[in-house]
Amino acid sequence: MNRRIIRKFTILSDLILINLSFVLAYIVRYRFEWLAESTIQVPYSGYLSQQLLLNLLLVMTFVQNKVWQRRRGEFWLDEVSRVLYATATAVTIIVAYTFFFRPLAVSRLMLIWAFAFIVLFISLARLARRALLALLYRQGRLVDRALVVGSGEVARGLMRTLLVRRDLGYQAVGYLDEGNGNDNMGLERIPHLGSLPDLEHTLRQFANLHTVFIALPGEMHQHILATLAICHRHNVRAQVVPDVLQLSLNRVEFNNMAGIPVLGVRDVRISRAQLALKRALDLTIIALGGIPTLLVGLAIALAIKLDSPGPVLYAAERVGRNGKPFIMYKFRSMVVDAEQKKEQLAHLNEADGPIFKIRNDPRLTRVGRFIRRTSLDELPQIINVLRGEMSLVGPRPPLAEEVAQYKPWHRQRLEVIGGITGLWQVSGRSDLTFDELCLLDIYYIENWSLSLDLRILLQTIPYSLFGQGAY
Repeated sequence: MNRRIIRKFTILSDLILINLSFVLAYIVRYRFEWLAESTIQVPYSGYLSQQLLLNLLLVMTFVQNKVWQRRRGEFWLDEVSRVLYATATAVTIIVAYTFFFRPLAVSRLMLIWAFAFIVLFISLARLARRALLALLYRQGRLVDRALVVGSGEVARGLMRTLLVRRDLGYQAVGYLDEGNGNDNMGLERIPHLGSLPDLEHTLRQFANLHTVFIALPGEMHQHILATLAICHRHNVRAQVVPDVLQLSLNRVEFNNMAGIPVLGVRDVRISRAQLALKRALDLTIIALGGIPTLLVGLAIALAIKLDSPGPVLYAAERVGRNGKPFIMYKFRSMVVDAEQKKEQLAHLNEADGPIFKIRNDPRLTRVGRFIRRTSLDELPQIINVLRGEMSLVGPRPPLAEEVAQYKPWHRQRLEVIGGITGLWQVSGRSDLTFDELCLLDIYYIENWSLSLDLRILLQTIPYSLFGQGAY
């Protein structure tokens, strides 16, 4: 249903923009006379046949080039390139037609203007569609409900993509695994619904399911075929995520060696050049916001001093990149003997895995409760950023006792330096399970870019102001 609605809306808006572009091209050519003066004033009615022909040709070239076939996760520039090629093809045919048959009303410059306006308007419309769909998807509207069947790194890679990329338009209702209990994902947002034999029951339970993602190991070939057959019987779309060397596809590179397809494993760590860019971004932002940050920090320090006895800063050892320990700084938000009281409050821990979190922690001071909710207690970590021990964006630096409880796949999040904020900060913060936090961190490492860092930094502002998921 989702795709049909979007497709119909896209086709209708494109046809409106195509005809609007043609009208605007006529005005620019004959009223404003941009680029060249018009020696003959041709009435708009003289171009109606060419307008109709352009519409027919564009419908054909748009269908041929799959302009109206939306690909989930596709880059905007890829959409624009298809629009550009399809429009250029249609306009070229009309230009050739006017050259050979020479109709009474013809202006090739006007066709060029029409080409430019069509590409511009439809490209902007695609941007607007992306923004609108992103808003609707966040509200849970027009999303396609999906079920994940699988386990291991392939399934984890799929799940972290579904968690982070809401723009794909999928809402994962849950997942089924092999049922041996050794590889439970521990996700709350994507709940565990059972094992493979429960597929028939699950499909009946979720009658409006759109897609089943199959992410099973390659050796479970018969289970994959059986799952495909069950999905076919229930008229549910099935998509198989290939298990290449038991790795996330982000780590697999495809090469052509003299006609022979070759698979290789690439390093997904952030390269030295990328680290240099990331470092430059950190220092630039700190330099631009240094004075306001310093003033806010001084005000918080004064408030902490007046509110409760003890030091202003709290220093604790954390584990950094590749397991290297460092001292991380925060504004003190708890009473001085908070660590001694931790064991007494262990039964109140609301977090899973190695993390310790209490929603209404009695150890918090009055000022501490406010700065924790708004994440202002993290400001002193700018010192760690300046020292090169942390970055503005990255995985949350863990305690050594937490790392000791990590599963092997959890350790992937230690491949980069920790950050003051990250995908975990803008995706639920303390409401996330530990496995979800790790999935987000690994997705960040595999998909790092400057634009991703900037997006996370901008999204952190409203999350901090409204204290979403913070305690």
